[in-house]
Amino acid sequence: MRAKDENKAIIIREKAMEMIVQEGFDGLSMHKLAKAAGISVSTIYIYFKNREDLLNQLYVETANLFISAMLKGFSPDMNFEAGLWQQWHNRYQHILRYPLHHRFWELFRNSPLIEKQDYSDEHTFKQAMRQFVSNAEQKGEIVTLPAEVFWAVAYGTFYTLIKFHLDNASMSRGPFSLTDDILKQTFQLVMKSLRV
Repeated sequence: MRAKDENKAIIIREKAMEMIVQEGFDGLSMHKLAKAAGISVSTIYIYFKNREDLLNQLYVETANLFISAMLKGFSPDMNFEAGLWQQWHNRYQHILRYPLHHRFWELFRNSPLIEKQDYSDEHTFKQAMRQFVSNAEQKGEIVTLPAEVFWAVAYGTFYTLIKFHLDNASMSRGPFSLTDDILKQTFQLVMKSLRV
């Protein structure tokens, strides 16, 4: 059995994410991936059992990276405004650092084609976020809303701005770059809509 080379594994993962982001899940085949990575198809199978294993490992890796970044400086017991701003700040910094990972993760987690497992780190993160919102509701810091409405108000605007930024395109088709000032101004408007 050939020894594993972590650099090759990184190249395989990065190329796979690029292909999925550019061409969708149907655009990823092991032969196309091998060609894009400059390796043989058999080399891919040293690192991944099959296409599904590759996809699931990519998802877990990107999710773990995201979760680790989201929990930095955050606690479910924080004051709501400070905690939500920490989430926005963490998400903003993470996406700027890993735009390819973000685009891949968004495609993967919203795809009905992929069966995902709710693993422990993801479960822990979701629990922390649910507790954070529940605490804020109990303290009267925010209005009580259905989860989907809360998410749309608390994060929908953020992710719309992120998309404009990553696409470098505004609604008027001109360039758009998200700045700290725009982010903070938008955050303040979101906070106004969530307060009791």
